[in-house]
Amino acid sequence: MKLVIVESPTKMKTITNFLDKNFKVAASYGHIRDLPKSRLGIDVNNNFEPQYIIPMKARKTVSQLKKLASKADEVLLATDPDREGEAIAYHLTEALKLDDQSYQRIVFHEITKSAILEALQNPQKINFDLVNAQQARRILDRLVGYELSPLLWKKVLKGLSAGRVQSPALRLIVEREKERNNFQPQIYYSLNGIFSPLKKEKIEIKAELFKTNDHLLKQLDLKDKEEGEKIKADIVRGENKILTIQEKPIKRQPLPPFTTSTLQQTAYQLFKFSAKKTMTLAQLLYEGKNIDNKMTGLITYMRTDSFNISPLALSAAYEFIKKQFGPQYTLEKPRIFKSRSRLAQEAHEAIRPTDPFNTPEKIKPFLSPDEFKLYQLIWSRFIASQMPEAIFSQKNLVIETKSNQNYFFKNTSSALLFDGFLKVYPFLKFEENLLPANLKEGLPLRIKKINLEEHSTQPPSRFNDASLIKTLEKYGIGRPSTYAPIISILLERGYVSRDQNKSFFPNEIGIIVNDLLVKHFPNIVDYQFTSQLEEDLDLIAQGKKQWQKVIKDFYFPFKEQITKKETELEKETIAPITRLEEKCPKCGKNLVSRLGRYGRFLACEDWPNCPYTKSINQETSIPCPLCKKGQVVIKRSKRGKQFYACSEWPNCQFASFNEPLAENCPICQSYLVKTKKKIKCSNKDCSYERPL
Repeated sequence: MKLVIVESPTKMKTITNFLDKNFKVAASYGHIRDLPKSRLGIDVNNNFEPQYIIPMKARKTVSQLKKLASKADEVLLATDPDREGEAIAYHLTEALKLDDQSYQRIVFHEITKSAILEALQNPQKINFDLVNAQQARRILDRLVGYELSPLLWKKVLKGLSAGRVQSPALRLIVEREKERNNFQPQIYYSLNGIFSPLKKEKIEIKAELFKTNDHLLKQLDLKDKEEGEKIKADIVRGENKILTIQEKPIKRQPLPPFTTSTLQQTAYQLFKFSAKKTMTLAQLLYEGKNIDNKMTGLITYMRTDSFNISPLALSAAYEFIKKQFGPQYTLEKPRIFKSRSRLAQEAHEAIRPTDPFNTPEKIKPFLSPDEFKLYQLIWSRFIASQMPEAIFSQKNLVIETKSNQNYFFKNTSSALLFDGFLKVYPFLKFEENLLPANLKEGLPLRIKKINLEEHSTQPPSRFNDASLIKTLEKYGIGRPSTYAPIISILLERGYVSRDQNKSFFPNEIGIIVNDLLVKHFPNIVDYQFTSQLEEDLDLIAQGKKQWQKVIKDFYFPFKEQITKKETELEKETIAPITRLEEKCPKCGKNLVSRLGRYGRFLACEDWPNCPYTKSINQETSIPCPLCKKGQVVIKRSKRGKQFYACSEWPNCQFASFNEPLAENCPICQSYLVKTKKKIKCSNKDCSYERPL
């Protein structure tokens, strides 16, 4: 009997379908060894030797695996094809006491019969460069957490922690919020018009002013409304004609198949899936779904930074496209995408369907609605990447108005000539914008309407899942497996929250922690320093750097800084306590404002001897829509989620996650609420709604 060990029971069920009775498949349920929680677990004076233990929750699993391994002729370690999976395989050999002769390592990037059988034909040993890279990351993160977190407990607030890659991400969010707070909007104006050929007033050409004389207008060129009105009046007096009409074909190329980061970004942009949700759904699709009573892996491994596609997959895509859409939708040779990252692991593949013939509609009955959305996105993106470009006819029309000055307006229209990859990728939106036919250069026009429109510059947007991941990738912070955990940890620690649009804003505690790190531990939040450490980890994985030296170069200067700041920093200067005139209703002493995980709260100055506390709620000017006596205040749940309630609580039970408005529904007179995309009636039985 041969024992195959994988991480999860779902993966175990899927692989069991492909193997005969000579194989037994078992699951390790993730890591079976780790650093201890109760102590550092790293001997910093002995070349940073890690002191691994088998956690209590894994001991039963290890015992069962030992029994199975003792009866097996050979053990096959089939964990995931990345550093984490390689480390799990290594820890299995240690926990199960497997020598080099009693185990083999098999690697595959999709859970299909052909991939499993091919892996069995090409067994290998554990790649210790990958193990060392994962081990180095784990040790670095443990050293930062165990050394820096106690300092935050003493100097800021009990229960805080700091992470090596989470801290730069927090800095990005805090600095963006400060940019928004300091932003000064500027007013500017633009002009556009509606033109018609003489004697053909039903024909309308909409165009925007883009040039005066020889000066191309920039966004902020026209800041004065009075000047804009003068230009408008001058244009109205002028003579107009079509100066030029230029038509040319425009080709639109398909996007490459997904990597981890681009999948997370696109799933957020289209479906508002958090990075964590996207990875959870992708994991389910990768490990296998029950399709017609058979467990089937639907996508390739979902943690990757490579655009590479195997020749077999390219051939399968070609056959599907030819059969489904005809030869005009096939390519003469496969389209190859080059990875932008010089450290991308080209041995990996991009995320793609395991079988192009498993179309989304075919397997829709076997998936949840969200699984279907993600699978359709992955499938469509891959198939589209191997189809011809879409071809548009673009027509650029310029209108000249001669008056005291020469003014030039432009209109750009397009028509689809050949849909190409857009036939299967419905997520790229385009609208055909057709100009009237029979327009010619030199054709005189009359002005039907000129509009002077006022605009205001907008502050930079808050980061959301997509833009934060894109920025982290740009700076080289984190890797495919870390983006979702980075975001989850920041939310769980209460350093950041989400607004109504699911974008991130820093809480007061997050701002304080960030400012402390920026001032006193600049390397921890320095983007370039963090990126360099990530590159060092990549070089360890390639066998080009020694992991102990990377940790040594980081740790000892960091430890020296920690020791220095323990005596220098004063808690009162970092998170000051504000004393108030208000008295404690329990003991009569003064109340003070203290810092908590989700902001400030009121507490007795004799706290914790006197346990009295009171939340500080942010008031609004909106009267309570339920009792009409109190006002709506903004509160936070125990998990830190923002909601709206009445200031008269508990006498009034009003509470809502949607922002109530001081306006009633025109249909049923219930109060209106503001959601992410619209204003609607709070009455579930009423259909009234309108756009924001």
